[in-house]
Amino acid sequence: MEFKQAIVVRTDLQMGKGKIAVQVAHAAVSAVLKTQKSRREWLEAWLEQGQKKVVLKVSNLDELLDLYRRAKEEGLPAVIVKDAGLTQLEPGTITTIAIGPAPAYMVDKITGTLKLL
Repeated sequence: MEFKQAIVVRTDLQMGKGKIAVQVAHAAVSAVLKTQKSRREWLEAWLEQGQKKVVLKVSNLDELLDLYRRAKEEGLPAVIVKDAGLTQLEPGTITTIAIGPAPAYMVDKITGTLKLL
């Protein structure tokens, strides 16, 4: 079985490239730590397979939160990233989510129609 992680970024915030990179990194690391606690076997399989990741985009907060809700309903490890507000954004602004590492078919069920960032 193939495993992957999906990170989804809001484009309406018009974050700079560096800011996006940091938010994606926060999401990836936070989701790995969550998966380590909840589905360690998924994390280990994902690590052995080379840590496949995909970075996708949505146009607004509602779309992002809907994906997060659907992932949680499916029992997938998922995290929401809120910005600290030290640079470009207001404190607490939700910027990204990460889903997985998890079986790719389960992640694709939630994110399969999204476009790459």
